[in-house]
Amino acid sequence: MLQAQIYIDQDNLHGLQPQYEFILAFLIRQNIQGATVFRGRLGYGKHQYLNRPNDLFSFDETPIMITFTDEENKVRAALTALRKEMKNGFIVTYKVENWD
Repeated sequence: MLQAQIYIDQDNLHGLQPQYEFILAFLIRQNIQGATVFRGRLGYGKHQYLNRPNDLFSFDETPIMITFTDEENKVRAALTALRKEMKNGFIVTYKVENWD
């Protein structure tokens, strides 16, 4: 089993649709077993600027993580196809065990 985590900003769009919604719909079309979107409370990226989405009058971009797990070949195929659709975001993969 392989798990992938995709890190993006909540305000990223794919056309007129929020990018995280586009990614989940994309994963459904790829028949991935399941995925979850997490909204971050605090984070930073390559520019090392702290994003504080919960501060009063904050206009910082809220960090989002999408995680999904499936058989390694399905995850790799989905990521390859997804990279053709979107050019931003940071993706991490690692092997996991299924304890069913």
